[in-house]
Amino acid sequence: MIEPLLLIPGLMCDARLFSPQVIEFSAERSVQVAAIGMGKTIVEMAKIALEQAPARFAVAGLGMGGTVAMEIARVAPERVTRIALMDTNSQSEMSTVAAAREPQIVRAKSGRFSEVLDEILPIDSLAPNPNRNDIRALLHSMGMRFGVEAFVRQSRAMQRRLDQQATLRKIRMPALVLCGKYDNLTPPRRHEFMSELIPYAQLKIIESAGHVPTIEAPYETNAALREWFKQPMVLR
Repeated sequence: MIEPLLLIPGLMCDARLFSPQVIEFSAERSVQVAAIGMGKTIVEMAKIALEQAPARFAVAGLGMGGTVAMEIARVAPERVTRIALMDTNSQSEMSTVAAAREPQIVRAKSGRFSEVLDEILPIDSLAPNPNRNDIRALLHSMGMRFGVEAFVRQSRAMQRRLDQQATLRKIRMPALVLCGKYDNLTPPRRHEFMSELIPYAQLKIIESAGHVPTIEAPYETNAALREWFKQPMVLR
C-alpha cells in the first residue's frame, strides 16, 4: 500500500511551507495540503482536515499543524497510518504565552498586522544561514495573504488548544518527531520529551534548521520523512 500523505501547515502558513515535500513525494504517492485556515479551534481544524483527507493516510504537521495532527490522532487513530510532528508542542498553551497573544491581536486589528507577523516569528528562530531573510520574507507573505481575521482565529485556537500528552502515549503507529536545532519557539528539548512519550518514536534534530525545517533544510527533512515512510505500518 502506498499511503497518501496529508500535510498540515502551521500558523498563518499555506502550501508553500511544504513545497519541497510536495515536489519530493508527489511522484510516488498522493500528497495533499490541508486547508484548515477557516477553523476556529484546533478541534474544528482537525474535523475540516479529516473531511478533506482520504480514508487512510499518513499525516505530517508543523507548528500549529502538528497540534492539529495530534488531534486527528486522538479522534480518528484508525484513519492514520503514521504521524510526523515537526516543530510543535503537545502541551496546552502556557498562560503567559496566551496572554501575550492579546496585545498582538489588538495591534493586528489596529493596522499593525505586518509588524505582528514579524514578531511572531523572530529572525533568531531560524537557523543562521544566507537564506534566512528570504525564508522569513516568504513566511511573512503567507501571513499577509491570510489576513487579520485568520490571524485572530488561529491565535484563539492556539490559546485554547488541548493538552495532547495523553494522546502521544497512546500512539501505536510509526511516529517521527522532528525539530530544527535553532528552533527557540518549540525547542529541541521539548521534542525530546515528546518522543519519549510516544512508543517507538524516531527523533530527528535537523542541525541546519530552525522553526521551519521544511523550507530551511528541505533535503534533510525529506530524508527524515523518507526514513519514516520505511517504518512498517504495524508496530509490535
